[in-house]
Amino acid sequence: MCGIVGTLNLTSQHPIEELNLRQMLAMIRHRGPDQFGIYRDQHVGLGNARLSILDLSTGQQPITNEDGTLWIVYNGEVFNYVELRPGLEARGHRFETHTDTEVILHLYEDYGPRCLDYLNGQFAFAIWDTRSETLFMARDRVGIRPLYYTVADGALIFGSEIKAILADPRVEAELDPLALDQIFTYWSTLSPNTIFKNIYDVPPGHFLLARNGEIRLEPYWQLTFPHEPPPARPVEDVVAEFRDLLIDATQIRLRADVPVGAYLSGGLDSSTTSAIIRNYTNNRLDTFSIAFSDPDFDESAYQRQMADFLGTDHQVVYVTHGDIGRVFPDVIWHTEAPIMRTSPAPMFLLSRLVNDSRFKVVMTGEGADEFLAGYNIFKEAKIRRFWARQPDSAIRPLILKRLYPYIASLSSGSGAYLTAFFSQHLTDTDRLDYSHALRWHNTGRTKRFFSDALRHAVLERYAQDDPSTRAIAYPERFMEWAPLHRAQYLEISIFLAQYLLSAQGDRVGMAHSVEGRFPFLDYRVVEFANQVAPSLKLRGLTEKYLLKRVASEWIPDDIWRRPKRPYRAPIHRSFFNEATPDYVRELLSPGQLAATGLFSAPAIGQLVKKIERGMPIGETDDMALVGVLSSQLVHQHFVSNFRMPAPLSAADDVKVCVGQGVPQGA
Repeated sequence: MCGIVGTLNLTSQHPIEELNLRQMLAMIRHRGPDQFGIYRDQHVGLGNARLSILDLSTGQQPITNEDGTLWIVYNGEVFNYVELRPGLEARGHRFETHTDTEVILHLYEDYGPRCLDYLNGQFAFAIWDTRSETLFMARDRVGIRPLYYTVADGALIFGSEIKAILADPRVEAELDPLALDQIFTYWSTLSPNTIFKNIYDVPPGHFLLARNGEIRLEPYWQLTFPHEPPPARPVEDVVAEFRDLLIDATQIRLRADVPVGAYLSGGLDSSTTSAIIRNYTNNRLDTFSIAFSDPDFDESAYQRQMADFLGTDHQVVYVTHGDIGRVFPDVIWHTEAPIMRTSPAPMFLLSRLVNDSRFKVVMTGEGADEFLAGYNIFKEAKIRRFWARQPDSAIRPLILKRLYPYIASLSSGSGAYLTAFFSQHLTDTDRLDYSHALRWHNTGRTKRFFSDALRHAVLERYAQDDPSTRAIAYPERFMEWAPLHRAQYLEISIFLAQYLLSAQGDRVGMAHSVEGRFPFLDYRVVEFANQVAPSLKLRGLTEKYLLKRVASEWIPDDIWRRPKRPYRAPIHRSFFNEATPDYVRELLSPGQLAATGLFSAPAIGQLVKKIERGMPIGETDDMALVGVLSSQLVHQHFVSNFRMPAPLSAADDVKVCVGQGVPQGA
């Protein structure tokens, strides 16, 4: 895994400065500290920070083709490169390395943008074609690896992280009120928006072509579900096919020239992928997990049980409330966006443990909940639809109590709170966002902490902005999909790609030079799961039924049968405890709140008093607290006090390639 940066002259003729590329790469040194590479000519500059995982000796980037007309910088892994290479060699391509990087380059040479159809992996890359003076950039199907860009002063500037773009002197950071409004509604921005004005992401499953001063963004893969019920198949056949796909998806993700470890949460998903490694490979298996000092969040007993069952070398990072508060500013430096949960912080500490243990690669279970219907939000929507058929029933809403065994206040008692909350808009079952509307409304209540200035700025942005950037993009014939599939689409396209795989995945892993690999996000597994009948994913109220059928062969009954417990981390107790960090009081002070102008100082003051007096803090207040703190930190890190390290120096291992049009010695 690596990081990439670059700049392309669109309508201007700026000199492509090596020093500028070195500065951009220095901003993302954490992504690839092993080697660096630069290519530049009179039109374009490309840079790569390399985390050496494949072909450790000859895989340094940038890499070119046989005649030096194509150049690539690349972040990611293409796991089926082993199968793709022989066909390319048979067609006459000559290889100088044993990397997947070079396979991509030769595929592009043969197929152009259609090369993406052949790739099974997680990637973001840029290819410069010197003949046609075309820059081709692409991102993997579900958005595992990030890719951002902006246009400033006649140039296209891009990078794996926004901080690399901000290292270019032509770009300044300005928070976008529209994006902040989206985060305080959906937990993330809606692609292609980022928290910064005029800086965008290349959406998952898209490529970008820049040629003759113009930029074209196009999809090459789209998330879709069947419009008709799938043909009936014996359940055993579906289970067998899924089992084979998941085994292969896991096995090919073990391809590396360095050891591969695994995260082990104690839940179904990571236990399954770890069990596949143990049962179907000869690989040594080291596992890593998080234990919380707070028993409301701790699952270490299940983690230890599974590690003992598999016989792994197991390591644990023990996380306290104070630990989360202490590392939170560093977490936000890496997420580069406000967040509504503290969950990335323990993952940040976990990846540090992995790095300290000298591992660069870990297998993880992300994606199973989204594509196989593991979250409570899918059950909630199903129960509400059932209840809506008899909206006056006093019995039907009581089923909701079965969903929250890990929250004592909800699983016990009369259920009056659940009934009142989930009865809102109960019969509006034809709404496009029926499955998520209550969650988004509840999160949106945090906007009561917005300042008047921010509220006005949001309204102004909504009035002047392109409607396509401020609203959810629903596919054609969306309402012809099954209700579960509509809910999955929203969860996957917004929450998974924009938040989970970014703030809780790539960014906190690569903060410590750790690459995550995701068998459940193999595009073959994804496309298979999307075509499976809803009843094989959510069977009654049994989540991930198909996966449980498969996993029951490999893991203990009390692991695969245990109810889904979502990964969570404490919030207000992480910031207000016996050792409240100084930055918390500083950023929430009236002076600092006035300086950023984003939030209401009186409203925040009341929230702080409530916490300090030990009064009950609900979910909305918890989300508001972490949302406000992280927004203040984003402003501090990137707007008011942006700091850059020294550029790459002679002490770094830097490969520099110079193309045509660059004066000798420049």
